[in-house]
Formats: sequence, C-alpha cells, structure tokens
Amino acid sequence: MNNRLKMLDVVALIEDLPEHGLFRGQVGTIVEMLVPDVYEVEFSDEEGQVYAMQALRADQLMVLHYHFLEAA
Repeated sequence: MNNRLKMLDVVALIEDLPEHGLFRGQVGTIVEMLVPDVYEVEFSDEEGQVYAMQALRADQLMVLHYHFLEAA
C-alpha cells in the first residue's frame, strides 16, 4: 500500500502538540508540501473556520480513508 501523503489528503494528528494547541486525533487537510515529508496542514472547525495551520512531518500524521481498503 502506498502511504505517501498528497495535497488535500484528510489526515489525523497522531501525537499531542500542546505548544501549538493541537492534540492527537484532531483532523486536518494537507494544503501544501513544504519540503519532502513535511506538510502544511490546515485544521478547521465544523463550520469551515480555520483554527490552526501547522507544518507537520509525515510521521506525525495518519491518512484517513473513507472507502474500503484491501489488506496488503
């Protein structure tokens, strides 16, 4: 399975970042690739209002899937 992150992927944070007001499980969208394996992630509330933008490493994120994935 290809685990590469790409623009507009919906991702979840897999660690707490209290210094940035972000916590494990918060969901965001990749909006820019900054350098290889570092992404700008936008976090929005249910009304679409952005409450955080943060540069995050790929190992801090998990892609969320909304369709069936076959096991590798």
